[in-house]
Order: sequence, then C-alpha cells, then structure tokens
Amino acid sequence: MARHFLSILDLPKDDARKVLLRAKQLKDGDVRTKLLDGKTVILIFEKASTRTRVSFEVAVRHLGGSTVFLTPNESQLGRNEPLKDTARVLSRYADALVVRTFGQEKLDTLVQWGSIPVVNALTDEHHPCQVMSDVLTMHERTPELCSLKVGWIGDGNNMAHSWIEAAARFGFELTLACPSGYTPDLGILAKAREQGARIVLTEDPQLAARGADYLNTDVWASMGQEAEQLRREAAFEGFQLNDALMALAKPTCKVMHCLPAHRGEEITDEVFEANADTIFDEAENRLHMQKAILEWVFGAL
Repeated sequence: MARHFLSILDLPKDDARKVLLRAKQLKDGDVRTKLLDGKTVILIFEKASTRTRVSFEVAVRHLGGSTVFLTPNESQLGRNEPLKDTARVLSRYADALVVRTFGQEKLDTLVQWGSIPVVNALTDEHHPCQVMSDVLTMHERTPELCSLKVGWIGDGNNMAHSWIEAAARFGFELTLACPSGYTPDLGILAKAREQGARIVLTEDPQLAARGADYLNTDVWASMGQEAEQLRREAAFEGFQLNDALMALAKPTCKVMHCLPAHRGEEITDEVFEANADTIFDEAENRLHMQKAILEWVFGAL
C-alpha cells in the first residue's frame, strides 16, 4: 500500500522525529542517495510556485530520479477530465505525485483512485512540507523543540493549520494570534489538542509575541484571495511583525517567514532584514526536508 504525506499528522510521532533528523543529516552531509534511481515523480501544480517547484525538482534529482512538471494548461487537468481518471493513468506512468492545488479533497481523490504515493506541496488547508522545513530551521538553532514558545501572528490559513499539527508532533508551545473572522479551522485545532498539543488561540498579537522564542507570519492575502486585499488589510491592522511586537519577545527571538514576503504589510523591512539569515535558511531547508519526506513516502525511513 502506498504511503502518503498529505498533512503533518500523517507522520506518527516517531516518524516525524526520524524525518526531521534525516533532513538535518542530508543537509549537514550533502548526502546523495540513489533511492529514486529509475523512478519518475510527477509534479502537478495548479498554483504558481518558485521555492516549492525548484526544491522538489532538485530534491528528486539529488535522490537519482527524474521529474515531469504538469499544469492545467499543459494537460487534461484543465479540460475537466475526472481527477479519478487522471489518478489511475498517472499511477501507471510514474512512481509518485507531488501536488500543489486548491482543495484538500483533490489530494484525497488522487489517493483514493491512484496507487502511488501522493505528497502535499500545498493546498488551501495545509502546507506541511513548508512547516516541516520551518521546524528543521528551529531544530538547527534549538534542538530541544519541546522547550520552545512559538508565536504565529496573522491569518489562520494553511500555514497556521500545519503549525498546529507540528505542535502536536514536536511538543513546542504554540500561540496563534489571528483577527476575528480569520481563525484556523477549529476541527484541526481540536484534533491537535487531543493529541497533546499545547496551543493557545487569541486575537491579541501581543500575547503571541510575549516571551516567544520564534515568531512566524505569512502574507495577509494568499494566492486566490487578491480580491480581498483591502478588506484583509483593514482586518489585519495591528498584526504586523514590527519592532514593537519584537520588543515583547525574548531578546534571542528569531522570525520566520515562508516567503514571498510583502514588506510593509505583515512584516516590516527592518524586522525582515534583521532575520534574513533565518528566513533564507528556512527557504534552503525546503530542499533538505523534501528529500527526507520523499525517503519516508518511499519507505526508506
């Protein structure tokens, strides 16, 4: 049976730790294996991408495999072919699918009707590869993750959901500060808490920043939400990562951002540049983490 990575909770706790440590080993040793020698991974991207596409393509090549990149304009995906038919056809051509799309239900359909591993490269509900890379970035600086207080300031979006699940797997304390009407899915939050996650949900960004070891944010309007930009700017007033919020965090606090960043909106240029080393380490870590995730879905971990 194929092993899939659709959200961080697909990783049992022991496996989550193994994937994290393997990503660190791959980064430190520049280890290249032939796990995917002779194998092909199809990247299906319905959303534009820089870091996700490049890091996955390079990751597959480092593991000895090859990739095929598909968008709706280049395939029958844009002509309303049933996704269950696409899943069955591609399962006969390739060895895994890496999918960046809108609804999580599309991944569920690919899993149900296909017979090869499916990796979530981003949906509207989850962004697990990114947050696993963020956890690696923290682990490099603070190996004892369970001792950390992490703050999320901004939209209760796919990134927030994956941070919630990461808290359940790695044991750090997480405080999410989201404006009214932009809170994360309460079902995802409840499931993580049932699994032991220490999570506080608030509308006060100062509470999330106070005493934090790491602070994290994302754009106020993600892809597909451009028409909401002005309304979101009004709702997110006071949720900018700036010097005032940073003054409430620990002096050693680091800021992370999944990129691209809209400087002057969710984060000031000053705060971004003061944390640029961390942010671009975070971006680099996509490559190493995605190699480890691919090793996991192919059963090598």
